[in-house]
Amino acid sequence: MSREHLEAIWRAGMEACLPERVLPPHLPEPPPGRTLVLALGKAAVPMAKSVEERWRGPLSGLALAPHGSGGRLERMEILFAAHPVPDGSSVAAAERLLALAADARGDDLVLVLLSGGASSLACLPGTGLELAEKRDLIRALLRSGADVSEINCVRRHLSRFKGGRLALAAAPARLVTLAISDVVGDAPEDIGSGPTAADPTGAKDSGAILLRYGLSAPEQGWSETPEQVPGDYRIVARGADALAAAAEKARTLGYRPMLLECSGEAREVGRDHAELAAALPPGTALISGGELTVTVRGSGRGGPNQEYALAAALALEGRDGISGLAADTDGIDGDSEAAGAFFECGAPGGGAALKANDSGRWFAGRGRLLVTGPTGTNVSDLRIILT
Repeated sequence: MSREHLEAIWRAGMEACLPERVLPPHLPEPPPGRTLVLALGKAAVPMAKSVEERWRGPLSGLALAPHGSGGRLERMEILFAAHPVPDGSSVAAAERLLALAADARGDDLVLVLLSGGASSLACLPGTGLELAEKRDLIRALLRSGADVSEINCVRRHLSRFKGGRLALAAAPARLVTLAISDVVGDAPEDIGSGPTAADPTGAKDSGAILLRYGLSAPEQGWSETPEQVPGDYRIVARGADALAAAAEKARTLGYRPMLLECSGEAREVGRDHAELAAALPPGTALISGGELTVTVRGSGRGGPNQEYALAAALALEGRDGISGLAADTDGIDGDSEAAGAFFECGAPGGGAALKANDSGRWFAGRGRLLVTGPTGTNVSDLRIILT
């Protein structure tokens, strides 16, 4: 029963942030001229479809989604690119988005639908920086343990698309951005690396991040981002919304919810949450959100949620009656095909798998993966431990 309860609580949090639920109240009035939709991120196609179904008047544009994504649009084109490391199609997509924005006139509306994953999907390296060099740097950052805010700061200052550049291209048209946030704190400059947001950071901040993680800075491609950009920016769903919906579902199932929003190294947070859960009274649902990081030293498969789950299971050795689920609300955890994993007390052989960053294979061999496919939203991770 606890496994059913865990998945029900997780799904309640995820489903509360689906585009068809959160977008309609925020749609602007149609303009005198054209309406151009630019959707980018893991939720791009569902967000664009939600607009298509409700929009009165002419509508055109495109949705940029990860390779392998499904969905169909009637009035907009769909493009695909790579995630979490950009490819050539990411460059072509960024150029296309900038060109469409630049074609907008003063009486037009440019409606940007933004969700997590956009940083990789739309990539236009800074002047003089080769795509291969930026790809290598992003791979290194993803393996270093840097958090998403740090990674996206570097991305913005090595880009001709991110950090408000798309907003500048859309002027003088009216610009409205509707964003689904997958970052702790919901800073607009960090959601998809802020293509339509002002940026409070500078190139020197990016250099300091690379120094902190022992990574070499590219010689070319650096630029400062605008401190002010035109447009209206609204966050329509965030991790806190998923936490609130998950907590409400836990209450209906008879649990007392305890909510946390956190960041940090996945295995350390998993261990700490297991210790906390073990000290809580029976009938508690410890529910946490926020994106965790993994410092990759091994060559296994998995993701932050599976690494969290395996570390928690190891820490719960000998403590019966506690079980959990850690999964990404977008349906894809790290480099695996699973959203995350169920865990309980103990993990025989799990120590070696954790050391090798091979949590994915460990859980797959025991039938404990949660496999959903792309969910249509992305408000970061959602983790539940039931006592």
